[in-house]
Parts: sequence; C-alpha cells; structure tokens
Amino acid sequence: MSAAGSAGLAESPRGGSGGGTTPSPARRGRSTGAGPLPYVLVAPVIVFIAGLAFVPAVFTIVQSFFTVNALDPPTRFSGLRNFRALAESDAIRSSLANTALYVVVGVVLSTVLGIVMAILLQRPFRGRSLVIAVLILPWALPGVVEGILWSGIFDPNAGLVSAVMNDVGLGGGHLLLGENRVLTIVLIELVQVWQITPLSVLLVLAALQLIPDELYEAAQIDGCSRWGAIRQITLPLARPGIAVCMVQALVATLNVFDQPYVLNGAAATGATVTMQTYFVSFQNLDFGQGYALSLFITVLTLVGSLVIVKAVYRKVEL
Repeated sequence: MSAAGSAGLAESPRGGSGGGTTPSPARRGRSTGAGPLPYVLVAPVIVFIAGLAFVPAVFTIVQSFFTVNALDPPTRFSGLRNFRALAESDAIRSSLANTALYVVVGVVLSTVLGIVMAILLQRPFRGRSLVIAVLILPWALPGVVEGILWSGIFDPNAGLVSAVMNDVGLGGGHLLLGENRVLTIVLIELVQVWQITPLSVLLVLAALQLIPDELYEAAQIDGCSRWGAIRQITLPLARPGIAVCMVQALVATLNVFDQPYVLNGAAATGATVTMQTYFVSFQNLDFGQGYALSLFITVLTLVGSLVIVKAVYRKVEL
C-alpha cells in the first residue's frame, strides 16, 4: 500500500466517511450547549429569594403611609402623618441620639480591633487555627445569651467588673447600668463589640491574605520599618476588607436590640431606634408608625453604608 493510502486510512476515523475535518472546540460548545435548562433550574430559587426580600420591603413602604392601628380601625391612608408623629416623639429623638452613640462606639472599636487582630493573625504560627476557632465563638452566640452572660458580669453586687474595681480601690457601684446615659450606652456597646469584632477580624484577615509577600520583602530590602510596611502596604491594600468590616458593624449597631433590652430593659437611657420600633408596634399597637420607623431605619442603614463604601473602599489591583 502506498504512503498516501496509509495516510488516508489513518485520517479516516477522525474525518468520518465524508472526509470532513474535526469540529472546532467553539463549534462543539455551541452544538452541545445546555440551553435554557440551567436558568429554568435556578429560577425557582431566584424567585423565592427575590420574593423574600422585596415583598416585605414593598409592603412596609406602602403600609408606612397608612394608619394601621388595632385600637383605631379600619386601615386608612394617612400620608405623612406617621412620619410627623415620629419626628415629634421625644422617645424617638432620644433613641436616635442613643443609636448614634452606639454606632460611633461600635464601628470605631470593632474596626480598630478587627484591623489590629487581623494583622497579628496575618502571619502563620503554631496554633493559629485554634486561635481563630476560639475567636469566632462570641460571634456565634445569640445576642440574648450574651446579654444574660454580661448582665452577671456587670452586676453591681456580685459582678466581675464591680469586684475588680472594688479590689483596686476604684469602687464599682457607679457602674450601675441605667444611671448614666453615656456610661450605660458605652458598656452595652462593649458587649456588642465583643460579638461583632470576630467577624471584623475575619473580613480584614481575608483581605490581608491577598497581599503578596513579595511586597513586604521589597519593603524590608528598602529599609522600611514594620509600622511603615503596615501604613504603606497593609492598610491601603486591605481597604476593601475594611470597608466591608465597617459596613457590617454599622448594620449591626444601627439594628441593635438584644443587648440593650436584656441589660437595660425598656429604660430610656439605653433604648435604641430598633427597640422603639418594637415598643411602637407591639406595645402601642400602632403598626403604621412601626412600618414608618422600620422604613426610616432601612434608609438610614442604606445611606450610611453607601457613605462608608464611598469614603473607604478602593479597588485594589495587585
């Protein structure tokens, strides 16, 4: 048999009986595409999640402009009456001031502690996995459980804080929750900071893991100090993680409810806007004002998050 015949026989299995060439990968991908099946399979989940998010939001927006009061039926359109009533309420204005202090203390402390602890955990060391596992325990605990735990710590008679202060001669009686407004809010927010800081650490630590070691090696060769490397390399390149850390702290502190309610009850010295939503809706049974206050908190959270992202977030290209 000639060489040409042998070559023809060798090529025949791939070319087929018609002698055609092998289809290109792009053509094979187009011919064997799955079509709309993946979208059909995912559509129920997308519809469910969208409905779970948007239906209550739309319902809240609509109902905030109506009088929805079990003691004053029927439901009727009231325009901006609910919002005007909230603006004129001394309890709402007081809770707004309290919440502002909660936000400042919570966002600042959790962000600073998150950055410091993430930098300490950035380099691998023996037992780092165990440290991280223990670190996330406060974040995993429900807020009510934390409030009950810390209520014993803050107890003026047998609490740990009071006992330590009495031992060092400072006296712990003045740490009674509810007596001083600023002190009450700071102490309660320390409990929430203890809860949300682990998540801040993990978010910043995830951003730090993306920074190449070569940058630190180059900085060391150039004679840059440890603090200089943190200021010039770590913090700028970790800004996306820091922005997310601050947003989650803002959302958590704006919506804090469990810790103030468990530690301080309904006292005005530590009441938050979220607590007022509960009081207005389920104690006063004025659900229209409750919807309006919920809408206000949502808008406040959205605006605050956008401000933080705009001010802190920077796209990093390594």
